[in-house]
Amino acid sequence: MSSDLNLLASNLNTVFSGRIVSLVNSLDELTMVVQARDMLHVLCCLRDDPAFRFEQLMDLCGVDYSTYGSALCEGGVYLRNDDVPDAYPLRFAIVYHLLSLAHNVRLRVRVFAEDNDLPVLDSVVGIWPCANWYEREAFDLYGIVFAGHPDLRRILTDYGFVGNPFRKDFPLSGHVEMRYDPEQQRVIYQPVSIEPRELVPRIIREEHYGGGK
Repeated sequence: MSSDLNLLASNLNTVFSGRIVSLVNSLDELTMVVQARDMLHVLCCLRDDPAFRFEQLMDLCGVDYSTYGSALCEGGVYLRNDDVPDAYPLRFAIVYHLLSLAHNVRLRVRVFAEDNDLPVLDSVVGIWPCANWYEREAFDLYGIVFAGHPDLRRILTDYGFVGNPFRKDFPLSGHVEMRYDPEQQRVIYQPVSIEPRELVPRIIREEHYGGGK
């Protein structure tokens, strides 16, 4: 780990002692996990503390860990892979990608929503205004609600869209489809008419395919 990352990791452990769930270095990239109740305090300090000065939020993205460590078996049923530890007991998380121009260093912060059925996290628009559209995207695609967001509504899908397309349990064909109805002279929604497709084709070859006589 570079000297800059060593210094950053040391400062993080000192300033946020007792608030860090985990701090991991992988491929010279630091990832810090904090609990939802501490996130606003930690993120404000990361922006304002002279030891950090993460002035820029480069990206904010949602993650659905519902099938993490699983393998897809025949029939579309997920089976647990015992070789992968159950590191993510909570399903939904938001990952903040931060950049400090002053120190020329980056940090990834992960925060898990504590309720899998209704994931809610605090909005960080008051800390980094650019989070506005990022949070709307995560709300739209993952169904994660951001408390305190000034205008939380869908940003990529249609207003009448059903479900959240980046969730692992969302069907590839969706729940409804839309079309223009010439009789009603408007766009209408109807049940999906697309038949489920087999994504992995079954290849059947002759018994001695590729061999000699």
